Amino acid sequence: MEAVYADLVQHQVELEIKNSELEETHKFVNSVLSAMTDVLLACDTNGTIEQVNAALEQLTGKPADAFLLEPLASVFSAECAEKVAQISQVLRRELVIDIELNVRCADNSTTPLALNCSPRYDHDGRVVGMVLIGRPVGELRRAYDQLKQTQQQLVHSEKMASLGRLVAGVAHELNNPISFVFGNMHVLKRYGSRITQYLQKVEEMHGGESLRALQDEYRIDRILGDMEPLIDGTLEGAERISEIVQDLRRYSGGQREPAETIDLTATIHKAVEWVVRASRIQPEVDYVLPEELELETRKGQVHQILVNLIQNALDAMGEREQPRLLLRCEQREGKCQVSVTDNGPGIADHDLPHIFEPFFTNKPVGQGTGLGLYISYGLAQELGGDLTARNVPEAGACFTLTLPL
Repeated sequence: MEAVYADLVQHQVELEIKNSELEETHKFVNSVLSAMTDVLLACDTNGTIEQVNAALEQLTGKPADAFLLEPLASVFSAECAEKVAQISQVLRRELVIDIELNVRCADNSTTPLALNCSPRYDHDGRVVGMVLIGRPVGELRRAYDQLKQTQQQLVHSEKMASLGRLVAGVAHELNNPISFVFGNMHVLKRYGSRITQYLQKVEEMHGGESLRALQDEYRIDRILGDMEPLIDGTLEGAERISEIVQDLRRYSGGQREPAETIDLTATIHKAVEWVVRASRIQPEVDYVLPEELELETRKGQVHQILVNLIQNALDAMGEREQPRLLLRCEQREGKCQVSVTDNGPGIADHDLPHIFEPFFTNKPVGQGTGLGLYISYGLAQELGGDLTARNVPEAGACFTLTLPL
């Protein structure tokens, strides 16, 4: 009897030890599940959820009881039904698959999860369910997008550095011939004035019907009348080219053009005149401008931005039978806004976010470098302003240059 009692006591002690070990194992498993940052779901062969961890509770805002004994499909959004059905392959073929599903949260929002699904076996090696382990892909995607953006910026920086070296060389090479053109045109202007005076004297001294008829035949009066404005226009163009060369040299050397007081209205008119006069497209131009608007800024940079915007507008209206250009200038909250609006096809919605990125262009190869708007945007930022783009209903694109007053 005593031996039986001793066996019972010994069995009780062993049972308590095993129960203690089992409890410790249970606590250990629970602590591991709670410490996991990845989401975990365990379900049976019917797809009924048997276990979830704290990560899923934190992600969804739902308690564990909301998942237990529920079908696996209830965890995910309705549009993932077909993908959830694919998970059954884990049980049928005993496969391990990776899949992305959207988890439904307590506030009815969804969070994408990258899940790894694998079969779960008992001690006899039979499939008794499956285990799903996943991680939110939002952070991974953001990190990837940031890495991709940084990579693009590095590529662009290297391209711009190479461009800067090229610009420095081009500016140096252009400087001398432009100086010759500029100087020679001044001399030609003086010569033209003297020739005009000489011909006037000749007519006064030896005028007659034959001389008058000869002048009419060769249109001498018209030539003399056109000579001065042609020379002035050429001088103005040479002067602008010289300014561009100086801008290129400043750009490559990191220098800035000094600020000065300008009449913005006159600058807008001159920019339009420059571009339209040299273009095959002759649009109807409407102005909504103040008579005069003085601004303390860097004239060359403002002129460069406006010329670029107007040129792009003309390019966009190349297929229009009646191209129309609208220049508007308004003052708002201590700032001046100059808008350039065309009646072209507008900008595609998927292109708008990239319109000011370097080397982005939707023009045919050889007709655009993708740098004009990028440089214009940078110049606007340097001036303490901004450059934006939008589409106008029943019209085309509208670019707005904002400058501080």
